[in-house]
Amino acid sequence: MSLEFLVASAIAVLTAGGIYLALRGRTFQVVLGLTLLSYAVNLFLFASGRLTINQPPIWSKSISDYADPLPQALVLTAIVITFGMTAFAVVLSLRSFLETGSDQVDGDDAACANETDDPTNGGTS
Repeated sequence: MSLEFLVASAIAVLTAGGIYLALRGRTFQVVLGLTLLSYAVNLFLFASGRLTINQPPIWSKSISDYADPLPQALVLTAIVITFGMTAFAVVLSLRSFLETGSDQVDGDDAACANETDDPTNGGTS
C-alpha cells in the first residue's frame, strides 16, 4: 500500500464524512460537516502541491531544487478562511437556536417533537 493511496483515502473519507454531516438536519452537524470538508480541501491542496522534503523554501541562483511555497500559502489562506467561516456558521446556528428554540436546519419543530414523543426512541409518552 503506497502513501499516495493512504492520502487519497484520507481525503475521500473526510469528504464523504463532510458531505454526510452537511446534509444532516441539525445545525451542529452541518457545521462539523463543513469543517470536515475544509480539512479535506486543505489535505488535497497539500497533496497536489508535490511537497518536497529537505529542500529550501526560497529559490536562489545557487540552488537548483527548492520547495514550492504556493501550496503552503494556499493552505494557510484556506485555514484562515475556514476559521472565519466556522465562527460565522456557529454564531448563525446559535442565534437560530435561541430565536426558534430548535436546532433544525429548516426550523421545523415537528421533527423534534416526533423524535421525543416516540416511545421507542426513549420519549416520555
